[in-house]
This record gives sequence, C-alpha cells and structure tokens, in this order.
Amino acid sequence: MAVNWAQVLFNSAVTGSLYLIGAVGLTLTYGLSNFPNFAHAEFITLGAFVGYLVAETLGLGLVPALVVAFLFGGIVGILCYRGIFQPLAKRGATIIHLMVASIALGFILRYSIGALWGWSPLYFSTAWPSFDVGPLRVTALWLWLIFAAVSLALIMHFVLVKTKIGRAIRATSSNPELALASGINIDRVILITWFIGAGLAATAGIFRSAGTQIWPMTGWDIILPIFAVVILGGIGNFYGSIAAAFIIGLAENLGVVALMALGLSTEYRIAIAFLILIITLIVRPQGLAMLFRRA
Repeated sequence: MAVNWAQVLFNSAVTGSLYLIGAVGLTLTYGLSNFPNFAHAEFITLGAFVGYLVAETLGLGLVPALVVAFLFGGIVGILCYRGIFQPLAKRGATIIHLMVASIALGFILRYSIGALWGWSPLYFSTAWPSFDVGPLRVTALWLWLIFAAVSLALIMHFVLVKTKIGRAIRATSSNPELALASGINIDRVILITWFIGAGLAATAGIFRSAGTQIWPMTGWDIILPIFAVVILGGIGNFYGSIAAAFIIGLAENLGVVALMALGLSTEYRIAIAFLILIITLIVRPQGLAMLFRRA
C-alpha cells in the first residue's frame, strides 16, 4: 500500500504540537526547580477532566474549557509547589527526594481523580468535523491543536524576550545566584513558572483526550514522550523543546509507517521516544541546548 507522506508529515505536526504544549511547562519548571516533576502527568489528566466538566457537564464548549482548565491547573501547580516541593527544597532535599515526592504526589492525584470521576473512560461528545485538503485528511480538532501550539510558541517567545518576567525567568534558569544578587524575586519567578507550566499541562490534557478518551491514566500515557522532548531539547531550554517536540513527533509517525510495513502493532511507537531518549543521553546529554540560547 502506498504511503501518503503528506499525511504522515501532517500527523507529525499534530503529534509534535501536543508534545510541545505538554513539554514547555515541564522543561521550564525542571530548569528552575532542578528536578523532574513526574506529577506533571497528573496535571495533564486533571486538565482533561476539568475540561470535560466545563465542556460536557456544563455544556460551555471547548474554548471556555481550555481557559478554565489552564487557570485551574495553574492554581493546582502553585499549591503543589508551595505545599510540597518548596518546603522540601528549603529543608535541603536532593533531586532524588524531590523526584520521589513528585511520584508520590502523582499517585495521590491519580487515585483522587479516579475516586472522584471513576476509572471507566469518558468521552467528549463533540463530533469534530473532518475534511480533505488535497491529499490530507484534516479534523477541526487537529487544526485547533496546531494553532494552539504555534500561538504558544509565539507568545512564550515574546514573554521570554520582551517582558520583565520573561527576562527574570531566563536569568533565574541560567544562574539563580546571580539573579538573586541582581534583585530578582526568585520565589515569585518560580511560582509564575509553575502556574504557567501546570496550566499548559492541563491544556494539553484537553487536546489529548478530546479526540480519544479520558481516564485517570491519560497524562501518564504521554508523559514519557514529553520527558523525551525535555531531554532532547535541553532541560530548561524553551527553544530546544520546540525543535525536540516536532523531531519526536516526526520520528513516531515515521515509526508507525515502518511498523505497519513490518506487520507489527503500532502500539510499539512509544518505544521510539525511549530510543531517542537513550541515544540522546549517551551521545549528547545536553540535548539541543548548545544549538539554542537557553530560555
């Protein structure tokens, strides 16, 4: 069967857009707080369920759901940082302590979500229209996702380059001691970053689940490819994460073509992100950071 390469490239853009939205917050909080937050997966899941509540239960539609999920996820992110990770860091917790605490927090959030909403899958009722554009099969949800990712990249670039808080984030990420000596309120910078990061994760949760299903493992299903994006892009590097998201999105979709040609299940596509992650750690542990200015 002939491969529709235009569709493969478009699907890669869709996958990369999802990973970009999910990874931006994680790479920024990782860069500032200096530990991998595995509870980021549950921020994604929480956003999906909050979005379902707003869009389906209250019947307000997708856009209000995205806004409410972003705000709610951001508030939860701040509470988690203030209530758990900041006190641990002030007590001298190491990266291992903080990472294990994030895993524990993830389990607490996951099973709390399961207790509240149940473990049976839920589905958005919106029937996303699909249409052909030349050789491409496109859906409205995919276009929304790509638009959101492009908008995010442009907005974050403007914030990081043109605004005071953006310059403070970059300075704190590059050299916290120098940033503190320069009069930057590091605690406020980290709180704002956690708010943005968790809010974007919640937004990614809606896009992830709107065309598939929602259940308490929604975030965990994509957190490992998102970590691969963070590592490949360079921890704390916003611009590197943009490139890495689309590289891994392309690799996954090319992998699907290869798996189908070999007669294997496309479920193995998740292994591609792990393979890229392992190769990156062996060959270039700093990822793409040297190719992009740190942000």
